[in-house]
Amino acid sequence: MERVAFLVEETNERLGCLLNPDSLVMRRMAGVLPRRSLGGQVSGGGLRDDPLLYTGGGRTEMELSLLFDVSLAGSSIETDDVRDLTGPLWKLAENTRGISSYRRPPLVRFVWGKSWNIPGIVVAVAEYLEQFTAQGAPQRSWLRMQLWRVNESLKETVPGRQPLLGPTFSPVDLAVSPDSIPEDRVQVHIVSEGERLDGIAAFYYPDQSVADGPALWRMLASFNDLQDPLHVPAGFLLRIPSLSVLGGGI
Repeated sequence: MERVAFLVEETNERLGCLLNPDSLVMRRMAGVLPRRSLGGQVSGGGLRDDPLLYTGGGRTEMELSLLFDVSLAGSSIETDDVRDLTGPLWKLAENTRGISSYRRPPLVRFVWGKSWNIPGIVVAVAEYLEQFTAQGAPQRSWLRMQLWRVNESLKETVPGRQPLLGPTFSPVDLAVSPDSIPEDRVQVHIVSEGERLDGIAAFYYPDQSVADGPALWRMLASFNDLQDPLHVPAGFLLRIPSLSVLGGGI
């Protein structure tokens, strides 16, 4: 099963989870508040229920319980301290990005297979550590994370930079012009319902490292002149060039 990952929008960093969660809690709160006045909450003798203020919007929350264990048999992880794996997830709740004079957590995408691709910010992280070594290094972590969904457009970003995903996707430079590539060096892929560019790139370029993955699907988006790479319609004929064509931007 494909593991859960968090994609940091502005840096294109991919933070993977060691194991998939056993459960996921979603919570939706509508944009409704009790109506208040300067003197406090609105009251009246004839009221049956509190008067409400409809603010629009609302909030969608996700709560994840993740397990990390560096002592698992057969694991290729070369660390005795599980915090080396969970530390980057803690940073997702830090106010490290700037909007005007304010700071905010980085925008991330919660990605899990073909079923989950949700933009949001991490608002809370809690961690229970156990199985300590003689040197005090924890080897197992039960990490709970709370993520709030943000608007799909993700228009807010660091001043002077464009969002890397969504309708305002900024094309990247290719090694050569797509029109100059011989057709015998380009394959055609018919996009199926629910398919994503990152999965298509991983299928056609299986020998590339995980770190190259984000660059590859962005190159595919630019090669096919896609303005909204997150919503490629089913039936779209996606041109897949040889890896040497995309190499200039990796």
